[in-house]
Amino acid sequence: MATPLAQDQAISPATQSGLRAAIRALARDASIETSTRNLTDIDDYPGLRPPGSDVFIAWTPGTPYHHIASVAKRLHGRGFNPVPHIAARQVASHEALRDLVARLTEDGSVTRALVIGGDLPHPLGPFESSLAVLKTGVLEEHGIRSVGVAGYPDGHPRLKDLALWETLEAKIDLARRTGLDLFVVTQFCFDGATILAWLRRLRDRGIALPVRVGLAGPAKVSTLLAYARRCGIGSSIRALGAHGISLPWLITQRGPEDVVHALAAADSGALGVEGLHLFPFSGFARSAAWISNVAAGRFDLKPDGSAFSVPG
Repeated sequence: MATPLAQDQAISPATQSGLRAAIRALARDASIETSTRNLTDIDDYPGLRPPGSDVFIAWTPGTPYHHIASVAKRLHGRGFNPVPHIAARQVASHEALRDLVARLTEDGSVTRALVIGGDLPHPLGPFESSLAVLKTGVLEEHGIRSVGVAGYPDGHPRLKDLALWETLEAKIDLARRTGLDLFVVTQFCFDGATILAWLRRLRDRGIALPVRVGLAGPAKVSTLLAYARRCGIGSSIRALGAHGISLPWLITQRGPEDVVHALAAADSGALGVEGLHLFPFSGFARSAAWISNVAAGRFDLKPDGSAFSVPG
């Protein structure tokens, strides 16, 4: 991808066309997440995303695992491909893990899952980490071989950087031995340079897994700051606060355009980015509409190629 020229200087039609195509490609196969507690909300999802789209199911602390299975069943019944989170620290026992995975596959027709550690400071049962869940072999026993694992471009509030890389490499080694097909979904981040630096480190370490880049969907800045602080993602908080804190700014709606533009301009496809993954902090419909608009090219690119905006 050609580097845009100086600000306010128009780029060539060919360069503009290439940048638009790269932005659209990132959104075209984007996945999205839901954390609905009301199953009937899912009845409004058809038409917001194409049939067969991946819809990830967040497992928030305190939610019974039976509900995750019910959400998966409802999503499948509405024509989507449910991809549930299996949060290791929220699984109370080996029996609960087997029951959850059985329900997911038998009732929800689940074929892929995202296995994460979970947000609890202390595990409810025997699983301290996502690696511990993967080692049980329960997923492949029930036919789940496409498994997502977490990536942390902005670091982790409890784990050191080296430990994160070592754990990821241990998961890859296990996957080679057990036939799991791994992919990475990154924690949301508001800084394109941070994401690109992490992707280059990933590839420099010889890790070739496909990556979905996690981004926050359109939301008020105050909402995004609250989630960033909760997740302890430092450079993202600094990126959000670059303009200073003021009430008008806090209630401003902000989308992921800046980060998507940075990824597109840097040719992130060459770094193994297969698409975006949106966290819809202000609602499923708003983030789904953003994905659809960008994928269809319904956005405005500045003449100098330095930024784009999505109407509405």
